Amino acid sequence: MQDITFFKKKNKHYLNNFFPNLKMEKKLEINNIKSLDKSQKFDLTFFDSPKYKSIAENTKASYCITTQKLEKFLPKQTKKIIVKSVLFELAKILKKIYPNADIDYPDLSLKLPVKSKHKSVKFSNNVLIGKNVKIGKNCIIGANTIIEHDVVLGENCVIGSQVILKNSILGKNVVIQDSCKIGLKGFGFIPLKDENFKFPHIGRVIIRDNVEIASGCTIDRGSVDDTEIGKNTYLDNQVHLAHNVKIGSNCMIAGQVGFAGSTSIGDNVSIGGQAGISGHLTIGNNVKIGGGSGVIKDIGDNQVVMGYPAISFKDFIKNWKK
Repeated sequence: MQDITFFKKKNKHYLNNFFPNLKMEKKLEINNIKSLDKSQKFDLTFFDSPKYKSIAENTKASYCITTQKLEKFLPKQTKKIIVKSVLFELAKILKKIYPNADIDYPDLSLKLPVKSKHKSVKFSNNVLIGKNVKIGKNCIIGANTIIEHDVVLGENCVIGSQVILKNSILGKNVVIQDSCKIGLKGFGFIPLKDENFKFPHIGRVIIRDNVEIASGCTIDRGSVDDTEIGKNTYLDNQVHLAHNVKIGSNCMIAGQVGFAGSTSIGDNVSIGGQAGISGHLTIGNNVKIGGGSGVIKDIGDNQVVMGYPAISFKDFIKNWKK
């Protein structure tokens, strides 16, 4: 997948400006803001839950916003910025560096496609595309679809009618059926006394090769990390993926399933219709989740679960017979 950033910094930003009370001998420039596992030298990251301590121990970030209880898990070379509310401080910094990432402003660069630039692509009526959009060979784009700036489509993609694509990178042979909304801002804010402080979303949606997404699905872009769908995965109608969700390869997700933010799904997972998956969970490989289930804790590999809260299918049947 191409390394494309949809939200770009316009100016240099220094850690000193955001935290003037910190004692620093020199200005420390922030190269980027990334998650613990993707950060590199001169990046700023954040660490707000002991669940991620194993990742925190190996982060390469130069700076990390965290709490007094969690700072001990970070490497010595990482500068710790101790705060009371990690996500609130992170949101304020994101807002200053990426001022347009907390609202999905309309793409004013949208125009009718210049067909001479896309000779092998078939466009239906009223398709609009933004600046720097890249569309691979032999793609088909349905009527009234909008593809916003910098979006990338691989070869042989089929995009239905009334689809909106933004902040997204698609692989080859991807099928997106009618009325899907992909790459929009996720549901994130910090509740304060007199307002809800919106959490800017600077991540992307990454869709791998041979994925099919049925009609009416909504897939939010990542907040700091990306939302990702692995190769050969199928989503049925009206599935919702919240920000930062990771779906593995060869998964089958039935209609009206909802995933809360930052949950990771393994490979070869099947989920029945109207199941709900809570946030910040890890679901292993080869897992089967029955329709209408509510998953509220991690699930290991090769398990079959059902019910609310979801339990072993054998235990579910035993309880049902009682």
